Amino acid sequence: MMDNQPLFRDLTAEDSEPETTIVDSMCMNCHGNGQTRLLLTKIPFYKEVVLMSFSCNDCGYENNEVQSGSVIPEKGVKITLEVKEKRDLNRQLVKSDYTNIKIPDLDFEIPSQTQKGEITTIEGVISRCIAGLNQDQVARRNQLPEAAKEIDNFIKKLENLKNLQDTFTLILEDISGNSFIENPNAPKTDCNCTYEYFKRSKEQDHALNIFSQEEVTGEKKSEPSILHPIKEGEFTLEDIEGEVLHFPTNCPNCNSPCQTNMKVTNIPHFKSVVIMATICDVCGNKTNEIKSGTGIEPTGVHIEVEVKTKNDLTRDVLKSETCDLKIPELDLEVGPHALGGRFTTIEGLCLAIKDQLNDPTHSHIFGDSEERRTKEQFETFLKKFDEIIEIKFPVTIILDDPCGNSYIQSMKDSDELDNQLSITHYERSFEQNEELGLNDMKIENYEES
Repeated sequence: MMDNQPLFRDLTAEDSEPETTIVDSMCMNCHGNGQTRLLLTKIPFYKEVVLMSFSCNDCGYENNEVQSGSVIPEKGVKITLEVKEKRDLNRQLVKSDYTNIKIPDLDFEIPSQTQKGEITTIEGVISRCIAGLNQDQVARRNQLPEAAKEIDNFIKKLENLKNLQDTFTLILEDISGNSFIENPNAPKTDCNCTYEYFKRSKEQDHALNIFSQEEVTGEKKSEPSILHPIKEGEFTLEDIEGEVLHFPTNCPNCNSPCQTNMKVTNIPHFKSVVIMATICDVCGNKTNEIKSGTGIEPTGVHIEVEVKTKNDLTRDVLKSETCDLKIPELDLEVGPHALGGRFTTIEGLCLAIKDQLNDPTHSHIFGDSEERRTKEQFETFLKKFDEIIEIKFPVTIILDDPCGNSYIQSMKDSDELDNQLSITHYERSFEQNEELGLNDMKIENYEES
């Protein structure tokens, strides 16, 4: 292995010999000796995965499997896809061992942990279902003819879905949060696919072998001894803002150990914020992130700004890690965690979106196998950001932050808003409070304070 190579590497043409690990394994078919090949890589716009391929030279048995190589997300995911055209059948799909697959139109369900994780397509899922149902049909027709006839009828229904004679809905529900369906219109919003994230129950955590310290040892988790409350007056604001803190962490790109620098500063006309910068010596990845230094606000905030002139591009922008960003003219919606927390300008924000979409490590998602129309559509989309910066394409940028920690600078010297900027504060919904981990007691205590 080359020095300073990340643990999870991208599969590219330049990397002609990706590093694989070969392990001698027992064949589950003939109980002879076979080999398992492990490849650690990344799926564009998704996460790190471990690809496993087993083969046995004695009996010829083969098995392929994919498992998540990153930490288990805090929440599970439910993905609902409306399959309306042939193109939807070609969407790439990633499913883990814990994915429950449903097709409500046929009252059909594949329970979790009955199939191994895999990378396939929507059509591939249906084909695998058909192959599984056909597996013992020859014997079944002789022994249980009525049951075999019903299964044959059901297979015809699946074939109709595979040929898209009828539109249908496919639902993936994964308690591990490691499932994914490709958006062929990326980076535009996927109108046919929705993602819902949910908190796991204790039973679901146990199914993933996640246990609390109290459940394992019987002892309640105690605070680390190195932490102690700061007494009033122990440090001045100047002391805190003048100090740069360093702490070890893992690179968000390659997961290698690295260091993050953190500093508290103040944004005029807004609030104190925490700036964090991480540089990875292994893969060279650099990240800058900003977080609120004052916690969650009592209300959410909805900000809209019209970008029409060069001066608008110089407005300061604080986008928190909980803020949704939208540009209606581009039909673009950026989720809260896509860009993380940033303190920049309107121009810097547009460039950051363009750079992330045009990241060369993800360019192979538009390779030879991708439709030419899709590739051209994507390139045209990226050129729109150049037109925005050149003020040839006026747009409206919308920030919606349920935590209330986002901000766009007004072009007036006072706190008064200019004509192209609007800010609206709103009460969070129950679902938003749940998403932020707030309960009624915490909200009530915060408002009283």
